[in-house]
Order: sequence, then C-alpha cells, then structure tokens
Amino acid sequence: MKPGTAKTTEKVSSLPALAPRRRDAHKGDFGRVLVVGGSRGMIGAPALAANAALRGGAGLVTVAAPEPVQLTVASLCPCATSLPLACDDCGALAPEAIRQMLAAAQAADVLAVGPGMGTSPAAAALVRAALEQEKPLVLDADGLNNLCGIERWAELRRCAAVLSPHPGEFSRLIGLGVEEIQADREGKAVVAAAEWAGPAEIHAPLVVALKGAGTVVTDGRRVFVNSTGNPGMASGGAGDVLTGLIAALVGQGLEPFDAACLGVHVHGLAGDLAADELGQVPMIASDLIDFLPEAFEEVGTE
Repeated sequence: MKPGTAKTTEKVSSLPALAPRRRDAHKGDFGRVLVVGGSRGMIGAPALAANAALRGGAGLVTVAAPEPVQLTVASLCPCATSLPLACDDCGALAPEAIRQMLAAAQAADVLAVGPGMGTSPAAAALVRAALEQEKPLVLDADGLNNLCGIERWAELRRCAAVLSPHPGEFSRLIGLGVEEIQADREGKAVVAAAEWAGPAEIHAPLVVALKGAGTVVTDGRRVFVNSTGNPGMASGGAGDVLTGLIAALVGQGLEPFDAACLGVHVHGLAGDLAADELGQVPMIASDLIDFLPEAFEEVGTE
C-alpha cells in the first residue's frame, strides 16, 4: 500500500477526560486488559506494558506470555495475573497458544498485543486471530512487524484497533521510505488510517498513532498532534509503556481515538517530568511509569 494525498481532516487540540470514579467502584469497573507478548530475550516488554496499564488505571491486567518465560514475566509485574501460552519443544508459540489467547480475551475488555513477542509464522497467526476477534485491540512493536506479513489484513479486522508504529514500522506497513514519511507525517498517517479503516458502516474504528517528535494520532477524519515528550524517551521499552497506557484508557471507557490522544499526551508528559528530575540522558522506560501519577494529576484526569 502506498498512500497518496491526505484528505481534509478535523484538527483536534483538546484532550478527553476520564469519568470521575464512583466512591463504591470496584476493580471490575476500570477495565480488564490482556497483554500478549514476550519471548526469550524480551521478557521486559510485556511487563512494562502490563505495569503501565495498571498505573494508567486499569482495574485488572493479565499477561499472556510463552510458557518458558511466563513466570519470569510475572515476577516483573506482581500486581498483574499471568497465563502461559503453549510452546513447542524449541520454545516457539504452538497453535494451541491462539486458542488460549482467545479464551483469555473473552474475559478482557481490551487486548494489547505485540510487546516483545518476536516474529514468526506462529506469532503472525496469533496477530491475525487478534484482528479477527471483536474486543478492542492495541497493536504495537512485533504485533506490527507480524502484521506486515498478513495479506489483506485490513479486510480481516473485526475489532476496533489502535496501531502505534514508529516511523520504521510504519514504513514497512505502507511501503514508503522513512524519509518520505517524516517529510509528511500527518498526511501519510491520515491516508493510511482512512484506507485501513475502510467504510465506516463495515468496520470498527481504526486509529494510527505515528510515534516520534510530535506524535500524530488520527482515525482518518480527525488529527491530533502531540506537544509533549523529549529525546530522553528514545529508549527501549518506551513504546511498550505507551501500549499499556492506551489499552488502560480504552478499558476505562474512552473510545480508541480519545484513548490514543490522551495516552500519547500523558506518556510524553511523564517523560518531560522524568527529564526535569533525572535528565534526558539517564532516562529509561520504567521511569515513565513512575512519573505517570504526576502526569495524570497535571492533566487533571483524577
């Protein structure tokens, strides 16, 4: 796919807000997030996403990770539950993992798929199954890398979805060079989102959050360009934090476009607050999670 010229869109500048929490609320009222990811060598990614979802307000978070690494991932996010995904003798996801993910999805309000899962035919089959189920989906990292290998994936999608690629991942999805994308980030994101979403009467919403300086959030009709964030956030795992955060906001009742707008703003603001206290150079992804409470307080969502 090679998007052409962007159509006229509505510029959005205001941020949505979460509804106030009732005094008699319980954890089931604030969303059940299922994080699917992880692999040998990439155990931190799903844990970062899960911890960000919890710090982002999700009531319940479950991490589904390959059986050989599940307990290690679970030890990094003690406030989440976890489940093992079946693997073959070489540690690769087995076909049974798809059934396990779909069973867990029945109890979830939103799925966050991709952090640290690696690329393989089995992982691509799992991503395809996530697209074909009906719960809202946040797809990032290797979820997007596996998406590149699924033919006509946009036509398979049955769920509302937020795709949060960095320019390299977006380049692979649309078949254009990174330099061309960076020269027209807003235009390329708008056209891609509109084409992937398809006719409004057929598909659930699809949102693209093209990460980078001035992250662009669009559903093909509306565009929000983020103003928070700094170069200190260019660190491994920062995108996983955003994945979990957006999923948490969807789980709390925001529609995907609003969740992505608020998510990227709060994520960037947490980075700015971390940079003010720690400096940009030493900042790591887990610092973003630590500063989410102050960021939420500053934007007035609690």
